Amino acid sequence: MKENRVQCHVEELLRMIGGRWKVVLIRELDSGPQRHGQLMRSLTGITQKMLTQRLRELESDGLIQRRDFQEGRVKLVEYSLTDWGRTVMGIVMDIHHWTVTHHHHFATPQVAGKSV
Repeated sequence: MKENRVQCHVEELLRMIGGRWKVVLIRELDSGPQRHGQLMRSLTGITQKMLTQRLRELESDGLIQRRDFQEGRVKLVEYSLTDWGRTVMGIVMDIHHWTVTHHHHFATPQVAGKSV
C-alpha cells in the first residue's frame, strides 16, 4: 500500500535542481542570457534531447525564462535566469562552498579500480 506523505519544501527544491545537468545549467545562465547552441557547446557530454528536456523543466518550474526573438530572417531562442532563479544560485554556491570545505568526506573517484 502506497503511503501519502507531505513533501517538504527542501525535497521540492531538490527535485527542481537535482540531476546531473540542472545545477550546471543554472550556473551557466548565472553569467547572463545564452542561446541554445551556446549552452550546447559549453556543456560537454550533454545531448540535444537532454538539454532541451532540462531547459523545459527549469522553465516550467519558473527558474529560467525563454525568450524567442528574430535577428533578420533567423528565429532565435535565448534562455536566462528569472529573478527567482537567481536566488537559487546563492543556494548552489553555498553547497559548492560546503563541498569544498568537506571534500575529504567524499569517496575518492575510481577509474578502472585505480584512484584518480
